[in-house]
Amino acid sequence: MLDPGVELVEVPGLDLYRPDNPFRAPWPHEFRTRADLAEFGILCAAGYPEPYAFSLRAREIIRERRDEFDVVHDNQCLGTGMLDLLDEGVPLLATLHHPITVDRDVELAHEKNLWRRFMFRRWYGFLNMQMRVARRVPRLLTVSQSSRRDIVAQMGVSDDQLHVVPVGMDPEVFTPVPGVDRVRGRIMTTASADIPMKGLTVLLEALAKVRTERPDAHLVVIGKLKNKKSAVPAVLDRLGLHDHIRFVSGVETSEIVRLYAEAELAVVPSLYEGFSLPAVEAMACGVPLVATTGGALPEVVGTDHETGLLVEPGDPGALAAALLEGLGDSDLRERVGAAGRERVTERFTWRACAAGTAEHYRRIVAGEDEKDPSA
Repeated sequence: MLDPGVELVEVPGLDLYRPDNPFRAPWPHEFRTRADLAEFGILCAAGYPEPYAFSLRAREIIRERRDEFDVVHDNQCLGTGMLDLLDEGVPLLATLHHPITVDRDVELAHEKNLWRRFMFRRWYGFLNMQMRVARRVPRLLTVSQSSRRDIVAQMGVSDDQLHVVPVGMDPEVFTPVPGVDRVRGRIMTTASADIPMKGLTVLLEALAKVRTERPDAHLVVIGKLKNKKSAVPAVLDRLGLHDHIRFVSGVETSEIVRLYAEAELAVVPSLYEGFSLPAVEAMACGVPLVATTGGALPEVVGTDHETGLLVEPGDPGALAAALLEGLGDSDLRERVGAAGRERVTERFTWRACAAGTAEHYRRIVAGEDEKDPSA
């Protein structure tokens, strides 16, 4: 939801990924601009055209309204059109949440089919453009020190360009709900079922192990199966977990908060995270969190057995042990849940994110390029 003072300008496109007709072929009359031709052409070549095509369209809108803006903030589009604006003297900064090179490498590591590996490489072809553009933008923001290190190492961005401003949540929205009882054995996660990096299949393996000692253990997943080739249904069949997992999607934030209030544990099983909003949202709700040490998660969650329970990523046995420990110790759950909420409400709020971002706007407008104020 936008603040009443924020104007939303929708950027028209070909809508090639509409839910009712994904990867559609547009009618000839829909092709009006170079961006339209490029968007469909890249899609036909098995690429992902959105960053490039959007940047061309956004460039034209910004040019028409140039006098209205003090600064332009690119949120990980990093398309070629942004370089044109930069060359024209438009004050520009960009956010890189984490290096998408990690997503590509994890997808390739989990895919054994040679044809699909080739298609993944084609789809991730936009990364070369994003890396080229990122190296030219004088001031970049990212969301964690972990992402900062990985972006510098994997994308060739200078350390001097890159500054940390964590994102966050609204502690008045994500908050404990009085009067809602915990459901015995309930574990909750927010994860895409179709992205290997989110670690859902690892969590399912762990849940099967947990249920050998805690038959009441069950899982609520905020998310849904989108990809017909997802590995999750086969894992559910093999482990016999269909009756012990529920997928929830399309619900209001208030319902997600209520589901957190019912859970004894929340879990983030990701192999890698650049930050993890699900982690801070769960912690803000006072739910004790079990998380991996993938990427920025230790930086977000804090100290093991104080503000969360941490395990190595990709290890179902270690994850199962932490879940069993948490489910079996109500005092631990209460202590970790309270400490976790205190941690994230002090550090990771949208107010703090806005203040940190605004300081970088000020520096861009003033023509400064000094040391990161968050460092």
